Amino acid sequence: MINPLFAFLGGVDPWIFACSFVTVVVTVGMGFWSAKTSKTTSDFFVAGRAVSVGWNASAISGEYLSAASFMGVAGMVMSSGYDALWYPVCYACGYLFLLLFIAGPLRRFGAYTIPDFAEGRYDSPVFRKIAVVFVLFIGFFYTMPQMKGAGTTLAYIFPGMPYWGGVVLVGVVITLNVALGGMKGITLVQAFQYWAKMFAISVPVFVLMGVFGFYNGHLGATATATTPAVHVASVERKPLVEKAPADSAWIAPFGPLTTKAAKAAGLSNEQAKPYSLLYTYSLIMALVCGTAGLPHILVRFYTNPNGVAAKRTTMWVMILIGIFYVFPPIFGVLGRNLLPELYAATGAKGTDKIVLELPRMINERYGVWGSIMSGITCAGAFAAFMSTFSGLLVSMTAALAHDVYGRMLRPDARPAERLKAFKVAAVIVGGVAILLGTQVEDLQINFMVGQAFAIAAASYFPLLFMSVWWRNMTTKGAATGMLGGGLAALACTTIINLSDLKKVDLNAFWATHPLIRILCEQPAIWTVPLAIGLMIVVSKLTAAQVPSDIRMKMLVLHAPEQLGLKQEYIQEHAAGTGH
Repeated sequence: MINPLFAFLGGVDPWIFACSFVTVVVTVGMGFWSAKTSKTTSDFFVAGRAVSVGWNASAISGEYLSAASFMGVAGMVMSSGYDALWYPVCYACGYLFLLLFIAGPLRRFGAYTIPDFAEGRYDSPVFRKIAVVFVLFIGFFYTMPQMKGAGTTLAYIFPGMPYWGGVVLVGVVITLNVALGGMKGITLVQAFQYWAKMFAISVPVFVLMGVFGFYNGHLGATATATTPAVHVASVERKPLVEKAPADSAWIAPFGPLTTKAAKAAGLSNEQAKPYSLLYTYSLIMALVCGTAGLPHILVRFYTNPNGVAAKRTTMWVMILIGIFYVFPPIFGVLGRNLLPELYAATGAKGTDKIVLELPRMINERYGVWGSIMSGITCAGAFAAFMSTFSGLLVSMTAALAHDVYGRMLRPDARPAERLKAFKVAAVIVGGVAILLGTQVEDLQINFMVGQAFAIAAASYFPLLFMSVWWRNMTTKGAATGMLGGGLAALACTTIINLSDLKKVDLNAFWATHPLIRILCEQPAIWTVPLAIGLMIVVSKLTAAQVPSDIRMKMLVLHAPEQLGLKQEYIQEHAAGTGH
């Protein structure tokens, strides 16, 4: 056993290991320290509803900027070109929907979880069960790319470690952190991790551009290869490998990402344009509406003291993540010219690791400084997937411990029993997430996140938007729409994943049906209208079943808080349920 151990550690860069190790130690240490202050049920589920705007904005940003943002955006820009910029743009734009339509009303309703809101808005325990199922669906789809980021990063730091080893190691550490401290325990950690990620993504970019030339020069190397009339002082680039997209496609408005289905069907550029537009519009809808329907982000608004603070928090989140998203695409552009050999690799060795790999090129000119920069980006990657996985784990664990155990199975459970259920549920959810994460090495991080957003856009976004703004929605209407849109999106993403992972061979079918492939790969353009349409039609057919106290509920959601109508939904039900 000794020789394999030394072989395993032999290729480890000490600077990269040190930076990553410090990040993990600080994260776990802060989690342990914060756990000491997590004593009550409210602390575990909503951090005592006492998180300030500044802390909460940083924590939400830290939770939201996942492996898809830190590693996936750069990897997808490198692999697919400027088509991929829709991802960071729409990730940020989704918060505008939250700010305008959902953040304030959601907090004023005063629940612990989104299933709480679903039951409280419609007085339907059955609806809570439906909402819990979608928390788990969305959560597990979102944990898979975080686990891919973990496996990729650990395999890079420890060249001898298999991909699945990194997934298991990180999954165990984060599961332990969440089980110890709950929401209050991870809030401080996630706020710290936002600023760690901001530092880790920005400083190496400035250093890389200082060493290898600025952004315009690297873009010019691609542009001049396609359009000789463009006069840009471009850098010397390495020759592209066979799998790399051509320059003309890489910088085109419709590149390898949106034309994939049409090209597989053998269509010309002109014939492919309508399909590319459809893909683009559906992707935009999935990312913008999906942001406003992510349970692990939405539950954060319950940690604010009031609705005004929730809206101010959302505004600051837009600013913080907007600044962050300036940097990852630059890694993708630089990587195309400086490390084109990554195009030839797949899985954990492919373009998704460009953020980690690129800084080491500085070693060729300045010795260990490249390893230090790479260590910084590795630390940022750890902060990225650890913070998001923590939030997802809290969201799913709360759904099981609070909604399933505390509301359905044991409504008379004491607070101590609910806290024990939280910790047990954290271990169960963490174990399932680790198992799923080991199966997705060959899928792109950003693509998997887009699928989670598509499911959220077709289920939770219609539920929240329509419930908050349309007083005539009935329980049957809301449930039918959420189930119809959400299950349709879930079925589509499952089929695509099985096909991409070679579990089911659908290549021949996709080649002859490019439209069906796009509607499965990006289902939001039809599943979101389907969900809203079903909600309206079924609610009209069951108009007599609108909740009798709907006027008061709409006042609670929308009236100025100075009127004193804001409620704490859980507290009102506490006496009768043992909470």
